[in-house]
Amino acid sequence: MIYLAAILYVAVMLLANLLVYKFGPVISPVLAFFLIGFDLSLRDWLHVRLRSWQMVALITASGVLTYLLNPSASKIAIASAASFTLAAAVDWSVFSVMRGSWMKRSSASNVAGAAIDSLIFPVLAFGIFMPGIVALQFAAKVGGGFLWSFMLRNRVAA
Repeated sequence: MIYLAAILYVAVMLLANLLVYKFGPVISPVLAFFLIGFDLSLRDWLHVRLRSWQMVALITASGVLTYLLNPSASKIAIASAASFTLAAAVDWSVFSVMRGSWMKRSSASNVAGAAIDSLIFPVLAFGIFMPGIVALQFAAKVGGGFLWSFMLRNRVAA
């Protein structure tokens, strides 16, 4: 199950990166809800099963694969790898220090990770600060992350 989750984690990031490259920032709030919200929650699920170096490898692999599948998407791949690495570090820190249920820890860490990722990704990927896109992405990631965490919560003990 862990291998499937790790493959799914990379596949979701790869799909999100390539779709942002193809459609631009306008699609990012939709992707933030469905794909990145899932990815944030899946990261928390993997957090209780993997070592930190394994998560860094998964994040890096998604950026490298984005570039290899479409070298012209290199700016998106670099922005994704950088923002998700920083967001993962913040997410990991918050998840690690929080106490309480997995759902509470996941929700709090998703908010922190979503804030970092929503701010950094569009600036690096598109070269401009877009407050509307940042706000929409943040709201979508938090909402999607909560929904996915809610659906994954019973799988944590499995």
